[in-house]
Amino acid sequence: MSPTDHRPPDDGRPAGGPPADGADDPLAPPDASDARVLLEARGIRKSFGANEVLRGVDFSVRRGEVVTLIGPSGSGKTTVLRSLNGLETPDAGTLAFDGGPEIDFATPPSKADRLAMRDRSAMVFQQHNLFPHMTVIENVIEGPVRVQKVPRARAIAEAEALLDRVGLAEKRDAHPFELSGGQQQRVGIVRALALKPDLLLFDEPTSALDPELVGEVLHVIKELADEGWTMVVVTHELQFARQAADEVLFMDGGVIVERGAPERMFRAPREERTRRFLDRLLRPLD
Repeated sequence: MSPTDHRPPDDGRPAGGPPADGADDPLAPPDASDARVLLEARGIRKSFGANEVLRGVDFSVRRGEVVTLIGPSGSGKTTVLRSLNGLETPDAGTLAFDGGPEIDFATPPSKADRLAMRDRSAMVFQQHNLFPHMTVIENVIEGPVRVQKVPRARAIAEAEALLDRVGLAEKRDAHPFELSGGQQQRVGIVRALALKPDLLLFDEPTSALDPELVGEVLHVIKELADEGWTMVVVTHELQFARQAADEVLFMDGGVIVERGAPERMFRAPREERTRRFLDRLLRPLD
């Protein structure tokens, strides 16, 4: 199937979103009832100069599943995430979304391929990345209106429902500088949800927050996980990974060292490198 098959349909609904008869419900995740594999990554490699950051990464994500990537700094977690969204271009390997696109990085992907990847996913960054000159509501509707061609009135109504969902309805006309870090990150989450993606990507969403603000953001992400949104989350919040993930991937040195259900991973890791990492960081949580 060609990437152009994933452009938004005539009703303005983004590719990968819920069916048209549910398009007025911005709070509903894409249907995950059949639990098909949504994304499959095979043999993903990436170097920056002489530094080989990813050395053959393989994993898959099913619809409705939450996959968390944990591991030390510099292990390649963020590069994996950015590769899924087309923000980085792997040097080798393949990415395949259910229904397309299917990309073999043996040759550089076309612009259409990268756009098709971004149609299927939305990223929540560490540093919020909100437009400072725009109000909250303007930040949220920017993607749906400009990229997906959703009618402005409909985009505003859906954005207001999403802001209410995360407790920020009264901040719709505020500018980012008027918000706390936690509020800004919640707006960033709403901005991603407004695109109605198949896959939500979180790049250490609490790492830039003061400790007292971490909980409010993790609470929103945990609720989205419980509702059935499909997610890949890079996080250093191991308790969150333990509670919210369906599968935990431990990365080190550009490879996935170990993977498994959180209870098994955190209670009885099989690899010595995983045990050392968790012994250092997780034992105080037990």
